[in-house]
Amino acid sequence: MLRTHTCGELNSHHVGHEVSLCGWVDVNRDHGGGIFIDLRDRYGITQVVFGPDSGAALLEEAARLRPEDVIRIWGRVARRPEGQDNPKLATGEIEVRSHRLEVLNRAERPPFTPRQRDLPNEDLRLRYRYLDLRRREMQETLILRSRIIKIMRDYFEEHNFIDVETPVLGRSTPEGARDYLVPSRVHHGHFYALPQSPQLYKQIMMIAGYDRYVQVARCFRDEDLRADRQPEFTQLDVEMSFVEADDVMGMIDGLMVQLAKEIRGIELKTPLPRLTYDEAMERFGHDAPDLRFGMEIVDCTDLAREAEFRVFRAVAEEGGRVRGINAQGAAAQYSRKILDELTEYVKHDFGAKGLAWFRVEPDGKLWSPTSKNFSDSLLAKIAERMSAKPGDLLLFSADSFDITCKVLNGLRRRLGAELKLYDPTSMHFSWIVDFPMFEWDAEENRWGAKHHPFTAPKPADLQYLKTDPERMRAVAYDLVINGYEAGGGTIRIHDNQVQQEVFNLLGINEETARERFGFLLDALKFGAPPHGGIALGIDRVVMLFGGLDNIRDCIAFPKTQKASDLMTDAPGLVDPKQLRELGVRVVRADEK
Repeated sequence: MLRTHTCGELNSHHVGHEVSLCGWVDVNRDHGGGIFIDLRDRYGITQVVFGPDSGAALLEEAARLRPEDVIRIWGRVARRPEGQDNPKLATGEIEVRSHRLEVLNRAERPPFTPRQRDLPNEDLRLRYRYLDLRRREMQETLILRSRIIKIMRDYFEEHNFIDVETPVLGRSTPEGARDYLVPSRVHHGHFYALPQSPQLYKQIMMIAGYDRYVQVARCFRDEDLRADRQPEFTQLDVEMSFVEADDVMGMIDGLMVQLAKEIRGIELKTPLPRLTYDEAMERFGHDAPDLRFGMEIVDCTDLAREAEFRVFRAVAEEGGRVRGINAQGAAAQYSRKILDELTEYVKHDFGAKGLAWFRVEPDGKLWSPTSKNFSDSLLAKIAERMSAKPGDLLLFSADSFDITCKVLNGLRRRLGAELKLYDPTSMHFSWIVDFPMFEWDAEENRWGAKHHPFTAPKPADLQYLKTDPERMRAVAYDLVINGYEAGGGTIRIHDNQVQQEVFNLLGINEETARERFGFLLDALKFGAPPHGGIALGIDRVVMLFGGLDNIRDCIAFPKTQKASDLMTDAPGLVDPKQLRELGVRVVRADEK
């Protein structure tokens, strides 16, 4: 080994020891007669001193060191002079007085340094990711990620799960997001698909008799990106046989208890709270609500029918909904100008027609530019329904149910942050259950699976499969942490006939089903046990436990929102010879 210790290891117990350290120059300070180097590695920082007794040649060589030079030093550990301890460093009581230096690699002047406080823009950080990864914050996040994955693996091993790797090169089964396709050189015109998840393979594992499967799996989806989504991501994939939904959720409850305690020092009570999908949409407007604060949605549709205010009344009479939220004590903080900005926000982001609002005056009465269109008695009823008190701000959306959900969820999240209604370091865990089995796809003019086509319906709703699919609920469950979907799972269909009936409803005829999923349909004929599972997004879990707001900061080498790798310039062009071997020809968009 080139080093005897790391840069975060030495302390007062090592005083007098001869040591060798390796690392990067974090900072070089000339204090007149002595050169002080902060030497950095991923374990910490050690102060290295080149004093007058080091000799002129060594002092001169040390003075030439620049940030990010890679060096090796030899020296003796000594206590820092009295009054010069640095309590911020684990090594803050000592320094290494060096008598020898070797420059292992000279560094050019970097576009930014890992120690600078003001970070450059994200594109520059991603282009020079190797420099960005030297930052202490990034190192701590990746160490946290490693720790979380280890806790996960240990937990499932303790509960008798078997870790099984499933193929990365598989068959395209286009459902949901687009597949990433890989052309085959051996079979021209045929393509592998990178897995969107190991869904089919883990079901096969259950049919094969491996009743407890787990995998840290790489997954790929060719879809539009955002701050918390990547084209390639990592899942904790879990499947169990002879279980019901409560068993799967209970297993994940235990994992969350362990993670919360070991990572954040939080004691969770189980079972974690549960909301039905319908309840979540009614109360919070979203199927992954942030439950760290209240501000629940209140329905006022019945009262809107009494209003002279044409917008409210027309929407209510035409089958729409009039719903609102109460931002308690917020009236003084939101001027007319800001309220106009909120109106434009809901129009632009959620397709709303507008936003109605009332301030609650000191006498408890509601006022807004539109309040003249409401009788005093109706305003009093609205105030009572909304639990309004002087100083409150009431915000209303009048539209279809879906639009009011989007508007009020968006406003609730925005105002919750702006009004500091919750501790940003806190964590709240819950389950959303009883999702709709299907959703109508207006563009395709057909039913689509809310989760995936292998999801089992609630037994009581199976009667509606051919007559009223909209009434069907799935045995599905999502884990929600701080308003993010951290994972989702279902109990699977294990009956071949039910599976085919679901395919029929989704417009997947027998021939297509056989072509895409024939191996699963065959396997279901040979003794398939009842089974179900869940997948947790590891990137997102790390983001949430790390208190971050960008999933790219939880991944060593992430893609941008345009799915490109700025460091390697991927995706890139390939040699025409490779394309010929694959039997692939690239056609420009204007040639189509």
